[in-house]
Amino acid sequence: MEDETPVRNHVFVLVSGGTIVSVTDAAPAGFDGERIDGRGKVLLPGLINCHTHLPMTVLRGYADDFDLQTWLNKYIFPVEAKLDGRCVRAGALLGIAEAVASGTTSFTDMYYFCDDILSAVEESGVKANISRGTSLFTDDFSFDTHVGCTEMRRLHRDWHGRDTGRIRIEASIHAEYTSNPKLWSAVAEFAAANGLGMHVHLSETRKEHQDCIAKYGMSPAAVLDRSGVWNTRAVAAHCVCVSDADMELLAARGVSVAHNPVSNLKLASGIAPVPALMGKGINVALGTDSVASNNNHDLFEEIKTAALIHKGVSGDPRAVSALTALRLATVNGARAQGRDFECGRIAPGMDADLILLDFDRPHLVPCHNVVSNLVYSARGSDVVLTMVRGRILYRDGEFLTIDLEAVKRELDEYVLPKLFG
Repeated sequence: MEDETPVRNHVFVLVSGGTIVSVTDAAPAGFDGERIDGRGKVLLPGLINCHTHLPMTVLRGYADDFDLQTWLNKYIFPVEAKLDGRCVRAGALLGIAEAVASGTTSFTDMYYFCDDILSAVEESGVKANISRGTSLFTDDFSFDTHVGCTEMRRLHRDWHGRDTGRIRIEASIHAEYTSNPKLWSAVAEFAAANGLGMHVHLSETRKEHQDCIAKYGMSPAAVLDRSGVWNTRAVAAHCVCVSDADMELLAARGVSVAHNPVSNLKLASGIAPVPALMGKGINVALGTDSVASNNNHDLFEEIKTAALIHKGVSGDPRAVSALTALRLATVNGARAQGRDFECGRIAPGMDADLILLDFDRPHLVPCHNVVSNLVYSARGSDVVLTMVRGRILYRDGEFLTIDLEAVKRELDEYVLPKLFG
C-alpha cells in the first residue's frame, strides 16, 4: 500500500541493504536472492504505534473497569513503585514481541527505566522513539539535578541515533496535571536546542481539562504553549477534550495527535474529535496506550475502532473512511515520529519496514475490497511476517530476535512475584 495508491495487485517488491529498491509489475531480472511468496497474502507498510508504555504489559488485566484517576492512583502507581529495571526489560520485551507479531514495526514510548527499554529495543530490531516521562509536583526544581531531566540528557547523549537512527530519543513532559511551568520551560528549551521531538499526555479527560482552566485560566494545550512546549515536532496523546481554539493552536504549531480509541473507551475518558482534528489540518496517528488500559498492542483493533466510533458518534458513515483509518497507522504515524522520509509507505527508497498478512483465513474470504478487509475484518493474528529494514523479526509464529520462552520464565520467576507477591 502506497501513500497515494492504496492497493496494487501482483507486484514484486525488491529489497536490498534494508531498503526498498523497486516496486514493479514484473519480476526483477537476474534476481537470485531470497524470495518470499506473497500469493494469497497482502503486503503492508509496518504499522506505527505512536503512544504506548511497553513495560506496562506486565499489568495486563490487573485493574479493569475503573476511571482514569482511580485506575492510576489506587492501582497503577502503587505497583509501578515496585518496578526495577529487570521488570521493565521483561515487560518491554514481552510488549515488543506482541507488537511485532501483530504487525507493528515502530513505536513511540514514554516511561522510565529507559535504558532497559532501549536494551530490549536494540535486541529486538524494532524502531522506536523513546522518551523518559518527566513530572514535577513541587516548586523546588533544578534542570541540572532533577532526576527525570538528568536521565533525559544522558539518554540523548548515549542512545539518540543508535543504529543509524533506528533508535531515537525524545523529550517528554508526562502531562500538565503532573508537572508545572518550571519543568515545562526547561524541557521545552532542551528539546528545541537539540532538535528532539516532544511527547505529552494532553487533555485525556474532561476533569483534567477543566481543572487546568480553573488553575491557570487556560487549557492544557494553551498553558503548555506559553512555555514553548510545542516549539518542536511534538506528539500530543489523547486530546479527548480539546476545544476549537486548542485544535487551531495545535494545527498552527504542527503538533500531531496520537488517537488512542480503545484505551479512551475502556477508561471512559471519552472520544477524541478526530474528524474535527483532521479538518483543522492536524496529523492524527494511532496509539494503543498501555496494555494495562487496553489490553493489547494489536493496532488492527485500533484501526477498526477508529473507523467505527466516529461514524457512530457523528451519524456520518464517511466520518473516518477505511482508507483514512489505515493511514492513521502507517503514513500518519511515520509523520508523527518524524520518520515519514523512511517508512509508512511501500515505495523505492523507503526502509523495508514491511508486514505480510495471510488473506486465506476464513474471516478474510471473500475479498471484495482489500482495504475494507484490512480495516474491518483483519486481526493482528493474521500477520505472518514482520520485517524492519529488511531484517525479518517474526515469521509464521516464530520470533527470530526475541527468546519469548525466556521472557515468560522471567515474568513467572521474578517479575510477577516482585510486583504482586
